[in-house]
Amino acid sequence: MTTIDPAAFLDLLDEVCFIFADDLTLQAWNQAVESVTGHTDEELANMSVTALFEDDTDRVAEAFETLTETGSVTVETALATAEGRAIPYEFEFDKLDAATGENVFAGVGRDVSAKTVSEQRREEVASRMSDGFFAVDTEWRVTHVNDRGRTILSEAIGEPMSQDELLGTHLWEAIPEAVGTVFYEKYHEAVESQEPVVFVADYEPLDIWFDVRAYPSETGLSVYFYDITERHRQREAVERRERVLREMHDIIADRNRPFAEQVKDLLALGRKELNTAFGSLSRIEGHEYVFKHVDADTDAIEPGDVVPLSATNCEIAAQNQRTVVLGDIKRDAPEETHRAGYTEWGISCYIGAPVFVDNEVYGTFCFYDTEPRDGQFDEWEVTLVDLMSRWVSYELQRQKTTAILQAKNEQLERFTSVVSHDLRNPLNVLEGRLELAEETGDPEEFERCRRAIGRMNTLIEDLLVLARTGSAVDDPAPVALGDLVADAWESVQAPSATLHIETERSLMADRHRLTQLVENLIRNAIEHGGETVTVTVGDVDGGFYFADDGPGIPTDEREQIFESGYSTNAEGTGFGLSIIREIATAHGWDVAVGESERGGARFEITGVDWVE
Repeated sequence: MTTIDPAAFLDLLDEVCFIFADDLTLQAWNQAVESVTGHTDEELANMSVTALFEDDTDRVAEAFETLTETGSVTVETALATAEGRAIPYEFEFDKLDAATGENVFAGVGRDVSAKTVSEQRREEVASRMSDGFFAVDTEWRVTHVNDRGRTILSEAIGEPMSQDELLGTHLWEAIPEAVGTVFYEKYHEAVESQEPVVFVADYEPLDIWFDVRAYPSETGLSVYFYDITERHRQREAVERRERVLREMHDIIADRNRPFAEQVKDLLALGRKELNTAFGSLSRIEGHEYVFKHVDADTDAIEPGDVVPLSATNCEIAAQNQRTVVLGDIKRDAPEETHRAGYTEWGISCYIGAPVFVDNEVYGTFCFYDTEPRDGQFDEWEVTLVDLMSRWVSYELQRQKTTAILQAKNEQLERFTSVVSHDLRNPLNVLEGRLELAEETGDPEEFERCRRAIGRMNTLIEDLLVLARTGSAVDDPAPVALGDLVADAWESVQAPSATLHIETERSLMADRHRLTQLVENLIRNAIEHGGETVTVTVGDVDGGFYFADDGPGIPTDEREQIFESGYSTNAEGTGFGLSIIREIATAHGWDVAVGESERGGARFEITGVDWVE
């Protein structure tokens, strides 16, 4: 035996070669070992040499025994790859003289897939392989096949066949569907060129992807094929998900697009990925479910449609504040099949996530179909719906916050205008009248000073009220409207005016702010209708009204009267009706002005929640 430096030994060889100790641990290897097996340096450093032959451990164990006794052995076996494949190889193992005196062995292997071997050896090697294998002669008749190969060929032929039945079968006559496919073309290319071919292709009749190696010889063709369908589908799934996420990013990153368009495109993208007929963003208002944005195959559901919340599976998502996943409602949640969505509309599968604004459920972002799923929505599909719903929540919150900030800025501008203009006028009056009072001592001048101070106090009070009314009402409580109006009437000094209360209903409201709204309506009626004005309070559809018999409000002024500082009364501050609108908006109500039956002003406040 020749003494060889192991490192130098590896550098001399281009084929697979490695060095291992007598405890069978790998000591060194060349690049070909990594390339052929697919194992990394880190993995090889922790492997036993027997792991490279895990499909043929008995034969390798016998070879190592011979190696220890004789110092050299040659064996045909199957080299295992990281993916679980087995490649026919011929290895020569030799004992090396190491400088340390320890037993060191070297293995050098070459691929013998294309080598003509004895019929018995080829069958033995093929039978130990996890890959499919078959061989044909020059007439394209099957001469050898392993069990995996038998299974695949039987499926392609369309009937179960044993290995003995397959032997002698003409490949293309038995599988005419394969003629003209890439398999047919590549096999013929290998035979004609006498060069191996390696390719990846989908055999469409079976919907299976194969990694194929075909090795020609003078006696025919040996074919090794590995089913990579799952790996291929996983790669396709990853690529598809990356594409969907890029499309989603492009939709939500475009700040120049209206929110409605962004939501519609997200719904369309989600429907395509989830393969559902319907997608919607909806808002929950009490016991009602309002469709805000819809993407669907039909016009059965359109934006603005309202249905009972109890009819939908979205009620579950809203109540539990979590994503609801029902691939088949009858199978997955039979207790929910009583809902009208299932019994009347035929909604049989559903996935939906709650949308939040101010940490409260705004509504749901969901997808559904009339056809149930054989399986369940997978983890990726659930994650996609969650991502979309979270963006919608974020955007709705951002819009609300922006609107509040904008309103605050506008309010600040109004306050600045009042402070710089409206308060300056009475201050100027006060300053001038004080000078005259000092000069003349006239009591009338002091009275004018007091009126100027009173006007400033009124302006300041109205400003403070206006500042406090803009925030949303978070904790409304039941309020008897008639009783509140009667109390507010007593606080207003108008002994000659008349009040008629024609409502007995209660509504949900902030009592203090509703009192301010009512007092301002009463003051407005008295200010413009006189001290003998008659005021009537009653119910309208969705709310209540205040009507008086005063001179009314001209049509061309009805839009302006709610603007801060606008007043037709020289003594008024111009904030009374602005305060009314701010309080109504804070409750989520609407205010409209028109003409009463007696020709006076009529204010209608609608959108209220009545207490039943």
